[in-house]
Amino acid sequence: MDKQQSKLLREKMVLHQLAGRGVNDSKVLQAFREVPREVFVPEPVKEHAYQDSPLSIGSGQTISQPYIVALMTELLEVKPGDKVLEVGTGSGYQAAILLKMEAKVYGVERYSNLAKEAKEKITALGYTIKIKIGDGTLGWREFAPFDKIVVTAAAPKAPQSLLEQLTVGGKLVIPLGSRFSQEITIVEKRAKDEFSSKAVCGCVFVPLIGEEGWNELA
Repeated sequence: MDKQQSKLLREKMVLHQLAGRGVNDSKVLQAFREVPREVFVPEPVKEHAYQDSPLSIGSGQTISQPYIVALMTELLEVKPGDKVLEVGTGSGYQAAILLKMEAKVYGVERYSNLAKEAKEKITALGYTIKIKIGDGTLGWREFAPFDKIVVTAAAPKAPQSLLEQLTVGGKLVIPLGSRFSQEITIVEKRAKDEFSSKAVCGCVFVPLIGEEGWNELA
């Protein structure tokens, strides 16, 4: 895929898959116009990088459907300079979008191969990100608190560690529900121990495995 073809496919994606479904934050749409999605998918499926569906990236993980990535990004209401924790960095595409929007991104990924590849791809695009390998349900206390937290895997409930690491006034966007069906949910931290939540739409994500998520053997 050459640069011109990539640019045309990105524009088509933004118009039909994102703006056409109600994503209207101009900064989000511009980030999707500029970040080449094909960089973040494995070679065998690069030709499908802009299709309206998730794609396998190995290790039983996926790169989410473009619309879902855009919707979750819009719900975060990211501002330049925001500290954003991404739980489940995976391919690195969501992180690259956030970095393009001038956020400071900290990623946690269970799989070392995915973490390594994501950091290499993001760095090659000229961005700087901190990624650690570990249990994302526990967050990253060393760099807390975070203005925004996005979780790209499904949990039965919002992990307590993530709620604690959110700034007052901050937002957590996370798929909540069973292992097979969830709702993208916004959790806002009103005060130290006061939260409000709102379910936005149905979705299906891979399970969030960890101490405060799903048991790997369940």
